[in-house]
Amino acid sequence: MTQDEMDAGVGAEEGAERSSGASVQPEGKAENGVAVAFGRQLKLLRVRAGLDRVEFGKRVGYAAQSVASFEQGRRIPQPEFIDKADSVLDAGGLLVALKEELARSQYPAFFRDMARLEAEAVELCAYDSHIVNGLLQTEEYMRAVLGMRRPLLGDETIELRVAARLARQEILSRWPAPLLSFVVEEGALRKRLGGKAVMRGQLEQLLLFGALRNVELQLMPLDREDNAGVDGPYTVITRKGGEQFVYMEVQGRSNLLMKRDETQLAAARYGIIRSQALTPRETLGFIEKLLGEL
Repeated sequence: MTQDEMDAGVGAEEGAERSSGASVQPEGKAENGVAVAFGRQLKLLRVRAGLDRVEFGKRVGYAAQSVASFEQGRRIPQPEFIDKADSVLDAGGLLVALKEELARSQYPAFFRDMARLEAEAVELCAYDSHIVNGLLQTEEYMRAVLGMRRPLLGDETIELRVAARLARQEILSRWPAPLLSFVVEEGALRKRLGGKAVMRGQLEQLLLFGALRNVELQLMPLDREDNAGVDGPYTVITRKGGEQFVYMEVQGRSNLLMKRDETQLAAARYGIIRSQALTPRETLGFIEKLLGEL
């Protein structure tokens, strides 16, 4: 097959995908530049190898429609797809070299710096007041929370963010294990977001994560008369060498503090919050009690 014929086939495949009702990127949505660049490179290598999307998809274990989404920059491919594609297309590591950038590009723009710091953390301390921290969420809870966003997120955006959030949970099992501390307000665990079944699964997962040796999970009861967390949720990240950062997010906007005097105060305030909350052992018992009430 000539390159002209191959390009004609590509156009036909794209047209077929649109007419099939497959999800496409909404108009006005900002493009993910890294995904678009990866997709163009992938398509160039596939065409050079003389493969149509169907045949290439068979070789890497993905449907032609998925390949089309990757090539058009509408979806972020999984790491295993990138590895297989690089091998099948004899790319010599060209596609694999983009894997890390692709992983970061999955996150909303306001969260990308935090995602990078999170991956480098030797210690992470998070205080949450409205919902369960993303590092502790079940997939069902994630979908419920993301589905409640206003303005509404598209189905494809929700799937992308769920995949990215699940990938972040690698920090829980990473070795050397970072020290992870979470303080969550009781109110966040009493909200039945997504329904009873979703919340039951979330509480059960908190019991599992709270039992990990590198995780300290604490609950701040509603009846506490003292709470140093009145200014809202935030996360303190410490990197190797002791450098600290503070991340805060509200209404789709984020703020990353790097000045030493600010980060030290935030870390000290977190210590006070921890001292006012239930102990980890008491917290697991409280969560069991909440499960019994569902």
